Amino acid sequence: MSRIVLITSLGILLASCQGGEKEKQEISLEEKARQIHEKVITVDTHVDINVKNFTDSLNYSQRLSTQVNLPKMEEGGLDVAWFIVYTGQDSLTEAAYTKGAANAMAKFDAIHRLCAEIAPDRIGLALNAAEARQIHASGRKVAMIGVENAFPMGEDLSNFEKYYEMGARYVSLAHNGHSQFSDSNTGEADSIWLHNGLSELGKKAVVEMNRLGIMIDISHPSREAVLQMLSLSKAPIIASHSSARALCNHSRNLDDEQLLRLKENGGVVQTVAFSAYLNTEKHEARAAYMAETRKAIADSLGLEWFDRSQFRSLSEARQEAFMENYPKVVALADSLAAKRSDAPPAVDVADFVDHIDYLVDLIGIDHVGISSDFDGGGGIAGWSDASETFNVTLELVRRGYSETDIEKLWGGNLFRVMEAVQQVADTWPQS
Repeated sequence: MSRIVLITSLGILLASCQGGEKEKQEISLEEKARQIHEKVITVDTHVDINVKNFTDSLNYSQRLSTQVNLPKMEEGGLDVAWFIVYTGQDSLTEAAYTKGAANAMAKFDAIHRLCAEIAPDRIGLALNAAEARQIHASGRKVAMIGVENAFPMGEDLSNFEKYYEMGARYVSLAHNGHSQFSDSNTGEADSIWLHNGLSELGKKAVVEMNRLGIMIDISHPSREAVLQMLSLSKAPIIASHSSARALCNHSRNLDDEQLLRLKENGGVVQTVAFSAYLNTEKHEARAAYMAETRKAIADSLGLEWFDRSQFRSLSEARQEAFMENYPKVVALADSLAAKRSDAPPAVDVADFVDHIDYLVDLIGIDHVGISSDFDGGGGIAGWSDASETFNVTLELVRRGYSETDIEKLWGGNLFRVMEAVQQVADTWPQS
């Protein structure tokens, strides 16, 4: 054999060995991530619901087109879903409060029905961290309840106790639009404020939530309202689905001052997998492309299609039709875009974990968590529904996070805050 041939053969062999070593390392990394993912309790603090998916014939025991349901939770190893009692902002009138209350009660009823009647052998409702751990240990999935927008409570503070008795363990005082309790982050768009933070009723609501043991959620209220809640609350606070404003300048994200105050308060920010709150440039390029693609698909199917900004102006019937068709159209558009070379890259799990990295560096591993906002606009490439939950753990392992770190991020920190909030309530002075 000539010297040249020998050297070439040795080079090929060495490259093959190095490739094999690299593959072994990758396999080892994925196996490590799988072991961690199966061991820790994974908690997603924000999952929206539609009551139409909680009936005898159509429900979460089936693999629906929704981003979250029991088959997808089981497939992806998502252990705990905080199902959301969401009510859109309406006028501050008694008639609107009554309508909002009916919407909220229907969602409470749907969540209870899932756990008590539809699939009690597969999912249980937990009212505290200890119950969540017990249900998980039994081999079932866990449901918990958060309230997005206190608007349907009207001006009656006793409704906070009513909602607590129905299982609510966190409440946001506002959503998109100023409520009777709090200004919303949406005021940044026009600099029009209703309360300059919290109303007097909102300040009383903070005290009432502390008294009851309800976590206060600061993800949607205005910056000033958030700072006021952090000053007023005697218990740790959560941001149920927000990311870092330093990386993505959106009013729904928290800036460094808010984050440092949250750390001082002992709370936790649940980083959200919502593309518009993670990477503005990538999101806008992809969103424009996908908007055209979705509209074209909807037109081809003979379906009405709207920009999300138009949603609030639609009639209730048209809103329901849009939400029913939305998952199907989005899935078809995503499938088509995946085959096109001209499609801009989507915001992905790496962008999501960039925010986790930033938050951990700024406020520490004990104050950061994870959320999706699935079925409410959330979802990114790699974590587009509950079945892909493992990919988040895999990226965390790639970044060098330990099992202890990942346990905290996936729910340990949130449960710590829950227990601290309950402790404040347990020691609250009796009137």
